Amino acid sequence: MFLELRNTTFGYKTPLIKGVSTALQPGEICLLIGNNGVGKTTLIKSLLNQIPVLEGEIFLQNKKAKILSNKEIAERVAVVFSKSQIPANYTLTDLVSLGKYIHYPYYFELSQSDQQEVEEIIESLNLSQYKNFPLQKLSDGNLQKAFIGRALAQNSPMIILDEPTTHLDEENKIIILKLLRKLAKTQNKLILFSSHDWRLSKEFADQIWLVNDSKLDAGITEEILLKHNELLNPQLFHFNAEFVPPKITAPVLEKEMLYSFLQKNFSKNLSQLKFEFKDQFWEVSAADLQQKCNSFEEISDLIENLH
Repeated sequence: MFLELRNTTFGYKTPLIKGVSTALQPGEICLLIGNNGVGKTTLIKSLLNQIPVLEGEIFLQNKKAKILSNKEIAERVAVVFSKSQIPANYTLTDLVSLGKYIHYPYYFELSQSDQQEVEEIIESLNLSQYKNFPLQKLSDGNLQKAFIGRALAQNSPMIILDEPTTHLDEENKIIILKLLRKLAKTQNKLILFSSHDWRLSKEFADQIWLVNDSKLDAGITEEILLKHNELLNPQLFHFNAEFVPPKITAPVLEKEMLYSFLQKNFSKNLSQLKFEFKDQFWEVSAADLQQKCNSFEEISDLIENLH
């Protein structure tokens, strides 16, 4: 295993995540999810030996993380935080190139192959047109991609990303996720990726680390999702006390959207109704009802007319 946690408790003066024993190996992508304040960033900083663990041990390549120097940590793990300090008077190329300097003295000039790799990373991130831009002139999204480029240039066997897609639109988010998955599978890199959005997990992650109630539940993505129905259940968004939902049979996204629409618009008991999504329409049924609806507006009209 590349990363191993043995009975590890994370926190500052008081524990945030207790008694974690799990491991990750090269080639895996793990999504770290949990609400704000549960300790995700604290866990990440502890993996980097920036915050000491309260109990237990962290191992990187079978060595205790707490005895590794900063340089030894950086040789093993590249990291991208959601908020990073912008170096003054740097261009985008300068920032990406910084990833190479963990391997050389600061005064060393990058080789031609290093420079070529930096160019390829910039191109893979769709940033070629900005390669000579000062960092202060980049949008938040392109700046975040540049920091991700620096981590890629570091060529460490593990990459940790703390909410790296926060400032990215959907197109750029997909570019980043596809690139990271390709790196994991073709270059055997271990990637730990923090996010609030569990939806990323099904398409992107092999493993999930779910932080909840001071515990970390780790395992194969699909098994964790099946164990934690609250991640898939649209009742996460329930705020209408008088609303009783119908039975909904549909893919997760369609189910969530219908649930959201119904609870916002109807303060009553709909448990007698059944909704099934078939071939891009909704089939609505009850004891004395069988009707197809092509839109939420048609569903609304149908419910309004029910007695």
